[in-house]
Amino acid sequence: MPVSAAAESHSEVNSDLVAEGNCVGNPDGKVRARVPGWIDMPELQDANHEAESMIASLDGADASELKSKTKQRLREEINFISNPQFGSTSLGKKLFAQPLSLKPRQAELGLAAVRRSGVDMPIHLGRLCEAPLLNPEQEQMLFQRMNYLLQQAAVHRSQLNPSRPSRVRLELIDRLLALAAWHRDRIVEANLRLVFSIVKKFVNTSNSFDDLLSDGIVALIRAVEKFDFDRGFRFSTYATQVIRRNSYRTVVLNQQERQKTVGGLQDLELDLTDEGRESAISEKRWHELRSRLSVMLDDLDRREKFIIRARFSLGAHRKVHTLQSLADRLGVSKERVRQLERRAMEKLRAMAGDADLSELQVS
Repeated sequence: MPVSAAAESHSEVNSDLVAEGNCVGNPDGKVRARVPGWIDMPELQDANHEAESMIASLDGADASELKSKTKQRLREEINFISNPQFGSTSLGKKLFAQPLSLKPRQAELGLAAVRRSGVDMPIHLGRLCEAPLLNPEQEQMLFQRMNYLLQQAAVHRSQLNPSRPSRVRLELIDRLLALAAWHRDRIVEANLRLVFSIVKKFVNTSNSFDDLLSDGIVALIRAVEKFDFDRGFRFSTYATQVIRRNSYRTVVLNQQERQKTVGGLQDLELDLTDEGRESAISEKRWHELRSRLSVMLDDLDRREKFIIRARFSLGAHRKVHTLQSLADRLGVSKERVRQLERRAMEKLRAMAGDADLSELQVS
């Protein structure tokens, strides 16, 4: 299970701090901000080079800026998958002494992924799939390194003090996080072909490959961050279930949103259906109607807009909320929510009557 740095006990954190060979433990339990020797080992050369472009230098930052940066960092938890090996005093040097030996990207792998997808998509998307697959040893090493780097960043985060901000410690945390991100990205890019193979099965007229691919990549990243590399099975087994479940949920939620939105527009007495036609409205006109509805919603007051969106599962709302749940959220009675919903619908009907929607009628 992911372990939040904020949830670590004082004794557990201190044991991790002392375990890191280049962090010097003091009698008072504090740990000196010092860059560990292994961070500049040759095996991390590529990761360090990329990290340089991701890290903003704090040279010249005054005390106020450092204090603000410290507070911001303390608001952001650093999650990682803990492992008993992280207590070893020599783990850093051992981890980054072993060659990862990643193979270079291969353009033919990307082209093959496009051909196998079976959907009409730009060739350039194949560039996402040019990274060769990882062997079990490489996969294990990447996950172990990524989580160890995150654990080290969490260690130093636990030592931050807004009253006495440390530029060195802040820069070290940023560097450790950037190095962890580099290792995460290597795992992600090596598994993107898995996303292609899964999401293509969910493509239909209402769910485009591009949208499903985007959601699938987000699900893959989430799977990388939550995978316990010490369980003894391959990441692809876990990732397949996560991506498939996410794609199914996306399709279902999109269908529910369309149904509720059409129902809401029908309540506004807009004729959107025609039983004699296969498709009642083109995609272009559908987006125009959604745009018009969005504009009309902006003319409602804050509570009315919130209620309509929640009741019809619009925007960020992924499910239809009951009157009682909205009453609890707003701190009013259920009947008051019903009155506000009725008032909002009357306003929308009036706006729909005043608007020129002739160009949106189905031809």
